[in-house]
Order: sequence, then C-alpha cells, then structure tokens
Amino acid sequence: MIRCLSCNAAFPSGSNSEKCPACEWTPSKIEGFTAYAPEFANSGGGFEPEYFDNLAALEAKNFWFRSRNRLLQWAIRRFHPDLRSFLEVGCGTGFVLSGIQRRNPHARIAGSEIFAAGLKFAAERLSSVSLMQMDARNIPFVEEFDVVGAFDVIEHIQEDELVLSQLHAALKENGTLMVTVPQHPWLWSTLDEYSHHFRRYTEAELRRKIEGAGFEIIKNTSFVTLLLPAMALSRLVRRDKPVAEIDVRTELQLPAVVNAIFNLLLSCEIALIKAGLSLPAGGSRLVVARKRMS
Repeated sequence: MIRCLSCNAAFPSGSNSEKCPACEWTPSKIEGFTAYAPEFANSGGGFEPEYFDNLAALEAKNFWFRSRNRLLQWAIRRFHPDLRSFLEVGCGTGFVLSGIQRRNPHARIAGSEIFAAGLKFAAERLSSVSLMQMDARNIPFVEEFDVVGAFDVIEHIQEDELVLSQLHAALKENGTLMVTVPQHPWLWSTLDEYSHHFRRYTEAELRRKIEGAGFEIIKNTSFVTLLLPAMALSRLVRRDKPVAEIDVRTELQLPAVVNAIFNLLLSCEIALIKAGLSLPAGGSRLVVARKRMS
C-alpha cells in the first residue's frame, strides 16, 4: 500500500497512477524520478551529494563495499529465501541493489535516496528497479515490502528511532529488516565528522532501538572484526586531523595488495558468520530482525 503524504490515506500500489484517490495529492517528479520529499532533494543533510561521484568510481573495487555486499546477499538468502519485494532506503549509487537484483531477478526491487544526485548513478547501474527520491523519516508505504534494508544510513540521521518505526510500517507481516551501522563510539574520529555521522552505535543501543520499533532480532553480529586493531590505529592517528584535510579517494582507494589482503580477511569473517557465529566486536554491525505484529 502507498501512504499519501498529504492526507495519510492508504491506497493500493501497482496502479498506473500515483495520485491519492482521497485527496488527489500527487508526488513531484525530479529528473524523471518520483520525488516524495523534493524539498530535501538537493540538501537533505547527513551527507554531501558530491561524494556520490567518488563512491560510484571506487566502491566496486573496495574490499569493504564488496564484502558487505556478499554478507547482505547471504543474509537475504538465509533469513528471507522467498524474497518477492525489497526496498533499500538510502540506496546511494545503487551498488548494493545491483548485487541484490542480480541474485533475485524475479523479485520486485526498489531503492530510495534523499539526494536526487545519487539516483542518477543508481539508474545507470540498474535496470528494472524502481528508484525514488524519499525522506526515510516519512516513508510513503504501508505493509508493502518483504524485506527493507538500510545499510550505513541511520547513523546519518538524527531521528534514527523515527526512521526505524517508518521501516517497520513499510514491511509486510513477518517482513524482515536488515540494518548495518558503524560500531563502537570509541572509534569516533574526524572521518565520522567528514561522513556526517551523528553516532557510532554500541550493540546495546542498536538492539534497544530496533526492538523498541517493534522488531524481534534474529541475527546480530559484528563484522570488520579481524581488521579492528588496524582500524583503531588508523582512527587514533587521524583523530585530530581537520575535516578539510580528509580525502575520500585516499580512504577508499587502497594499494591493490592491501585491498586484496583485507578482502581475504573479511571473506574469512563472512565464513564464520555463515557457520553461525556472531562476532562480538568489529568496525561495523549487521542486525537482521523480524517485524512483530501488534
């Protein structure tokens, strides 16, 4: 169901019209994309639209993005194997969606991004995917998707608990939530400020907020565990580095040998997670949760 953002009425999705039958409100269009929050399309906060150009060029080769994709694809197969519909909130350049679409060609795949700039890159990368401009704090769907994912998104939003409640509403009965976040407040550095993070999570904080939004957690694990000492050292060295001196290309474009070694180490971690282990510490955390019905 689509939820009208003007009068709050719900009406069936999949029709030829996005017009609300109750009040005739219709979402805007920005560069061909349906825009549910056009006022934020160019200045939504929490991220710099200029970053998308760097991400699109580098993420497909970077060990962390590639490893996270493998972990997410496994989690979908493991915890929601009968996937028919999927929404990624904060899809950026569409790198995650491209992997999910490839593995689930018969599912209805959708992606949203608050910044219209990101959607242009996603459209070039994806086919047969519904892309829209949307504010995660005000999602225009009710009981619409089997799985909803927010991957390194909610740390960029001050009202993270509101977002989690909106994700709950967008899921069908017994739907699955998948969230990844940066972890451990003691790792906070200038890089988090550069990335417009509001927080790095503790396990307890994330669990409390997800359960408080109406979910039952079914998988809760750290990753980037084997690299945690190197990550901590890197953050310590750069803790006082001015934000203006951060270069995102340097952060993402590692020497090929280093990138390959890090990729191998994360592959080992993913194997352990697939075997049923939940890693207690790591630079990032994955939570998979099931929607509880009231």
